[in-house]
Amino acid sequence: MERFDSFDFLKKIAYERTGGSEEELKTANLIITECHKFQVEAHLEEFLIDGYEIKKAMLETIDGTYEVTGVGMSGSTPIEGIIGELVVIESDTHLKHLDSLEGKIAYVSSRMMVKTYKLLCEKKASGFICTSGTLYDDIANSDLEKMMIRERHYQHGKIPGLCIRMIDAEKLLLSSSKEVKITLQQDEFKRTSHNVIATIPGTVKKNEIVCFTAHFDSVPFSTGAYDNGTGTTTILEVLAYFSKHRPSRTLKFIWCGSEEMGLLGSKAFTDSHQEELLDYKLCINVDMTGVVIGKDIACCTSEMSLVNYINYMGCEVGFPITAKQGVYSSDSTPFADHGVPAISFARLAPKGGAEIHSRKDIIDFLDQENYYRTAEFIIQFAQRMIESTYFPVDATIPEEMKKELDIYLGRKEREEK
Repeated sequence: MERFDSFDFLKKIAYERTGGSEEELKTANLIITECHKFQVEAHLEEFLIDGYEIKKAMLETIDGTYEVTGVGMSGSTPIEGIIGELVVIESDTHLKHLDSLEGKIAYVSSRMMVKTYKLLCEKKASGFICTSGTLYDDIANSDLEKMMIRERHYQHGKIPGLCIRMIDAEKLLLSSSKEVKITLQQDEFKRTSHNVIATIPGTVKKNEIVCFTAHFDSVPFSTGAYDNGTGTTTILEVLAYFSKHRPSRTLKFIWCGSEEMGLLGSKAFTDSHQEELLDYKLCINVDMTGVVIGKDIACCTSEMSLVNYINYMGCEVGFPITAKQGVYSSDSTPFADHGVPAISFARLAPKGGAEIHSRKDIIDFLDQENYYRTAEFIIQFAQRMIESTYFPVDATIPEEMKKELDIYLGRKEREEK
């Protein structure tokens, strides 16, 4: 199959490009320029996201101070800080059975999950400390994560929070300090992020739409080459192909901003295009491809017939891929939540392989042959869908998938067994 050198574009966008940043907007405009090279019109759609600027973040004990980052959107302490007893939270079950945490500071040995944060609000914790990294991190070659809570968290209230390295957290818990002082001062505001939208009109069934999505933002400290520079360029490869082979059905290409902050770009698009979504037949999302060591998967929020089709096609064309039914944590999910059957393609690295969400996500662990092999399968699959006489995917989301969407999006909690 003809190749369009999209992997070369990956080298141009392998830099930190967090949601709402100048670098994210720069990348959006570079994507538009690439679309124009193939005579495909593209434009920006802006939306608002949470933004913050940490002015001061400190963790102090009688034994000294610790390196920390402030948790964005968690509010601020008084200027003089907060002193409180440090309470170690070992699990949500443990937290449920504690009395009031008023005047106390909770230590949580993980990222701050919504369920945990809600419980801390209910227990009236004065502050919290969460952790990032591992006990084995080389501090000189790793970064202390910049965390922020999301609206799903702070709708329950604001609790000032700090993030500490796991290795420092162990020192803190082994120290003689029973009380800690936390200080957090931050400005909170709204900032603008963008989606990039491109359209290739259909030649026959113009009112039936297949969309391709991928997020183009990264997390702090990461070049995001793998996550998700590869998805960004893969759907550009798809666009290039169909610009030369005009499709029967209309194609939309949506590069989503601020996915790493909670799928904000795809949520913004689906919320503002609800009437248009009635014409969408399928969402094809690409989230991470191209690693040397890995395996190709497809996660389908759809009827099982699509899962079976992909597994069958993989055998037919000799492409090793495993498809399953489920909800994938990327931009396919808001489309499925709006009733559009959705699939996410990915080439996932094993534990110990290429990493994401850190400075280790670099282009060195990517391979052009694996990258184009996955892209070619996605194009083959998409062409079969787009050129079919009758669209083969049922325009329904199964009830079990609706339940999984409710759980993933925080509307319901999974029932305990």
